[in-house]
Amino acid sequence: MNIERLKEIRIDKDLLQKDIAKILNITQVQYSRYETGVRIIPIYHLVKLAQFYHTSIDYLLGLTDERKPYPESILNKK
Repeated sequence: MNIERLKEIRIDKDLLQKDIAKILNITQVQYSRYETGVRIIPIYHLVKLAQFYHTSIDYLLGLTDERKPYPESILNKK
């Protein structure tokens, strides 16, 4: 996984690690471990991050450089 991308996208949005940790309902320390590659991010957190950032999991994983957001119809599904 492209862990640098997590930090880049967070900083682009002027957010702190603690802000994202709160969204994921985890500690800042745990989120920091995701960003540094110490821990693998569970798929349910990847889904939540992709929805929050309006991008794809593929982009977060570094499988594509296309930051294209999901269509609204997909974002609104629960």
